[in-house]
Amino acid sequence: MKIDIDRNGEMIMLVMFRVKNFASFKDETILDLRAVSYKEMKSHIVRIDKNNLVKTLAIYGKNASGKSNLVSAMYYFKSFIINQMYRDITNKEEEDTFRIPGIHRNPYRLNVNLNKENEFEIIFYHNCKTYQYGFSTIEENGKYLIKEEWLLKDNVEIYNRNYEHIRFGKKYEKELKKIINKRKDRLYISVLDYFSDGEIKEIIDDIKFYLKYKFIIHFEIFIETSIKGLLSNVNFSKRLINDNNYRSKVEKFLQIADVGIKRIDIEEILDEETNEHQRYKIKTIHDIFNDENEVIGEEAFDLKMESTGTIRYFSFIQNMLDMMEKGGVFIVDELTARLHPILTKFIIDLYQNEKNNKAQLIFTTHDISLLNRQQFRRDEIAFVDKNKKGESTVFTLADIKVRSDASFSKDYLFGKYGAIPVINEQDMTEEILEEWIWGD
Repeated sequence: MKIDIDRNGEMIMLVMFRVKNFASFKDETILDLRAVSYKEMKSHIVRIDKNNLVKTLAIYGKNASGKSNLVSAMYYFKSFIINQMYRDITNKEEEDTFRIPGIHRNPYRLNVNLNKENEFEIIFYHNCKTYQYGFSTIEENGKYLIKEEWLLKDNVEIYNRNYEHIRFGKKYEKELKKIINKRKDRLYISVLDYFSDGEIKEIIDDIKFYLKYKFIIHFEIFIETSIKGLLSNVNFSKRLINDNNYRSKVEKFLQIADVGIKRIDIEEILDEETNEHQRYKIKTIHDIFNDENEVIGEEAFDLKMESTGTIRYFSFIQNMLDMMEKGGVFIVDELTARLHPILTKFIIDLYQNEKNNKAQLIFTTHDISLLNRQQFRRDEIAFVDKNKKGESTVFTLADIKVRSDASFSKDYLFGKYGAIPVINEQDMTEEILEEWIWGD
């Protein structure tokens, strides 16, 4: 996919993610952040050279339509690459690097004749450059292999791989032909990460940095893991201690949410025997009131004692602040879960604000109170639908040519866009009540 090149500055933005044959996505599915040439809500887009990118994308759909599978595909893509980069490339023993904790390599399974080949691709801007990277994996004789892999910078091919054969772009051939990949189960990009230097190493470092720090995915199914991660995040705790300005911003976000937290303190826990640093503990400070509703003191709570919604919001803050300052995309499965609708709207408004020209937000939701033309452009609203064969597809209101003055939520609930459950409510209600519950 050829796109216009960014020459305007240090923008870190997602352009497109593509997946094929993963979970319920049998056919090629593209999540495209490039804006349509609408006149509405121009503050919701960021212009990078000749490309306009939307800052937010809300993804709707019925239960089991494939919304979470789409987020899973992005999580698998990211984790698979990072996982391979951090494995010892000199280890001669075969490793199963295709299994990602919580998510497995998962091709579409409802077609017996389908080739079980996964395919993933991403296009993004970083450091005034456009990167396009993708790969496909396949199972052969009980083993998982890399079938194809490709990398382009500013629309110029760096390499293109088919199994063990690698074709190098003319500009990079001299440097790359010295670095050979003999492992069928290894991404060539992970080999380059280990052995390359010069311009190639800079390219790989850009991709590695983007995926690790600027392509952030928050899974609702991993909520307990995210809480533990927040509580044990040493870098976050250190920054709260050492950067008063950053700490004030975090506290302001908490105060805006009206969760009763006045400020936060960081307690350093020392080892009882060695008196050396062991860990940090985040404390939330609340006011104490008397019967006359007067503040008479303060009480400190462990962060883990706060509600799950508060902790979830707190875990969002560090990602949001970092992206507002330095750019990136925040991908959240079920953004509205455990959060009040007003708080959710505040988060979305923050990303859509005209002063934000670096950060993007992609999220799944069932909250139709947000599904309106006052909140989103038509190219910022996507739906995931699933047919009778269990195949998921993604489309936006722009794709199906919805008018700008349409009532998005009303039309959606009436089934005009699809992506809703079809329930024979009257017959099912009578059957459940009369036969299942009240029957003999």
